[in-house]
Amino acid sequence: MFERTPKGFVVNLQREEIDLIVRLVGELRNLLLANDPNTAAITRRLFPPAYHLADDADADTEYQRLMRDELVASRLAAMQQVADTLHAAADGKSPLTEEAMHGLLQSLNAVRLVLGTLLDVGEEHHPDDIRDDDPMVGEHHLYQFLSYLLEAAVEAVSRG
Repeated sequence: MFERTPKGFVVNLQREEIDLIVRLVGELRNLLLANDPNTAAITRRLFPPAYHLADDADADTEYQRLMRDELVASRLAAMQQVADTLHAAADGKSPLTEEAMHGLLQSLNAVRLVLGTLLDVGEEHHPDDIRDDDPMVGEHHLYQFLSYLLEAAVEAVSRG
C-alpha cells in the first residue's frame, strides 16, 4: 500500500481510493473551518483535553483557547499537503516526502477519529458485530478501511 524508497514513499492505491481519501480530508477541512458549535461533539477527539480533573476545568479552557488555533492550523496544513501531493504520488510521478507522509498520517487519523466519534466506536468495537442492515454499515466499513490505511502508513514510516 505504502512503500518507503530512497526517493520517498510510493503510494500503491487505486484512483478511487485516492479520490476518496482526498474527498474525506476535504470534508474534514470544511468541518474544521466552519467552527460550528453543532459539530463540536464530532470533532472533540481532535482537540483532547490537556487537564482531566474537574478542578482543572479553567486550566483546560485556557489551554484550549491558547492551543486550538495552532492545532487547527497544523491539521489544515497537513490536509492541504495531502490534497496537493497524493494524486501525484499515486500516479508514480513524485513519491511522498517524509513530511508529506506524516501529513497523510495526521489527516487519515483525524478523519478516522471524527468518523469513530460519529459511530461511537469504543474499545469493544469489532467489525464482525456490525449487521448488514445497520443504517451506518457503510460508515463502519469506511472506518475499517481508514484503520487499515493508517496501519499500513504507520508500518511504512516505521520501516526506516
